[in-house]
Order: sequence, then structure tokens, then C-alpha cells
Amino acid sequence: MSTQEITAKVEHIKTLQAMIEELTAEMESVKDEVKAEMTAQGVEEMIVSCFKVRYKTVTTNRFDSTAFKKTHSDLYEQYIKQTTSKRFSIA
Repeated sequence: MSTQEITAKVEHIKTLQAMIEELTAEMESVKDEVKAEMTAQGVEEMIVSCFKVRYKTVTTNRFDSTAFKKTHSDLYEQYIKQTTSKRFSIA
């Protein structure tokens, strides 16, 4: 592949990335409007046409590895797992 072809592909990637960011922002804005309406109506679930829309509070439990590392650094070191991967980026 020539330098010109790679340049064209990178430019295409950047264009697509910009489109994704723009569409993501638009999608989040529309989601926020629906969530605001559901909040205003005081509902966590709505059936609209053939869609079931939910905006519910969800509680999760997560392991606090930072706090565990501070209080049990010896155990933390025993169970950490190092991984290797490749990262693709365009600057």
C-alpha cells in the first residue's frame, strides 16, 4: 500500500470518527429528551408503539481495587495479571 493510499485511509477514518462523534452527541441529546419526559411523567417504563422504554435506577456492586491495593498491597500483588495488547491511534 502506498503512502498516498494510507493517507487517504487515515483521512477517511478521521472523517468517520467525526461523524460518529456528531451522531453520538445527537443520540445522547435525544435520549436526554426522552429521559426528561419520563421523569416529568414520573414513570420508569413506557410502552411507545412497539417499543418498551425503560429509565430505571440500577444498583451495582463493584470491587474497589484501589482501596484494596492500599490496605492489602501484598495480596493485590499476588493476584494482579499483566496483559499485553496493541493500541491503534491516530494523532
